[in-house]
Formats: sequence, C-alpha cells, structure tokens
Amino acid sequence: MQRQRLDAIQSGSAPDTLYLLEHPHVYTVGKSAPHNEVLSDSLDDKRIPTVETDRGGRVTYHGPGQLIAYVLWNLRPLTRDVRGHVERLESTVMLTLQRIGLHTSRSSRGPGVWINGRKIAALGVRVRGGVTYHGLSINRNPDLTCYQGIIPCGMADAPVTSLDDLGCDLSRTELETLFIESFSEVFHAETFSEQPQSTAGTHKGVDQ
Repeated sequence: MQRQRLDAIQSGSAPDTLYLLEHPHVYTVGKSAPHNEVLSDSLDDKRIPTVETDRGGRVTYHGPGQLIAYVLWNLRPLTRDVRGHVERLESTVMLTLQRIGLHTSRSSRGPGVWINGRKIAALGVRVRGGVTYHGLSINRNPDLTCYQGIIPCGMADAPVTSLDDLGCDLSRTELETLFIESFSEVFHAETFSEQPQSTAGTHKGVDQ
C-alpha cells in the first residue's frame, strides 16, 4: 500500500497522503533493532507475529486499539529536513491530546510522545527519494500486556500507557477526527477523502 503510493508521489501523479488504520497484533522490527529485543511471541492465548520493516527505530507493538498514521510526505526540496518532519509528527500527536486536556512531552531519549514518564505514542519513519513513509502510533485502548513480549523502542525502563489507561474514553472515530484537525494545523495542509484501498482504515489525500 505505502510503496505504490510512495512511487506515485515521487512521480508527481499523487498528492501527499495520510493513512489512518489499525493493525492486527504484530511486533515490528525497525532497521536499528537487535533481534533480542523481541522477548517472546506468545503471551497468554495470543501468538504475535514479528515482521521486519525498513522504517527507522527499534521494536514496537501494533494491534487493535491503536491509531496508526502513515504519513507519505514530499520533503523536496528540503530533503534533509527529516528531523523537522519527525518533530511535526510529534507536535501533531501532542496537539491532538491537548485537545482532550492531556499534558504531553517529548524526551531526549528519542522520538515519541510521553505523559508523566510513560510513552503513549511511538514514531518511526523512512525517507526514499525525498518522500517520507511509515509514521506513528497512538495508544487509544490496546492490550498493554502485549508490550511485555518486547523491549519497546529499546528502552526496558520506559513504561507505556494509553488513553484508556489514563481514563480517557475516546472512540476510534473521535480520535481520528481530532488527529486530522491537528495534522492539518501542524502541517499547514488541507485534507480530502479518497476511496479507501481497504476496510482497514481511512485514506486521505493532502494538499500543502
């Protein structure tokens, strides 16, 4: 899905694109992750597959109850502005959660968004031909015990949290709506819906 759209953006035949979706249970391994950061692929009655990816970062968990945002964004001519792109992704999450009254922060330990020392959003991106892909995840109400099978983002001493864990009862649709509003503000973009490629998520074109 991402690769085809990436090629289209690079060729100028498609606009920048935001995908919002949920994944089934999966551990994803980034380019800089040692394999020993996956501790177990079996937790209680769940067997969680491990998938190697070409994004940056270490190991993380994706599953039901998370908002996944893949941001395919043309950085050209500022193809070196990868850090700026990561910071805009973080700012989008922070503004989204600010809209529901949560105080968030960054960490000097790496990309992501934190609340009271607990990580609520993970980031991992890659750039090819000046266009970004992959993106971020926000924990809405996932099964947090699934993180026990990995060392999240390579930080054994960094607990994770979720909106549900913090007492915020937000539906997937409500969170997506807030995220899109925040994304449009941070990225100075207008979004418009396109026909989704599957029932797994929302597919939006973006005009800068």
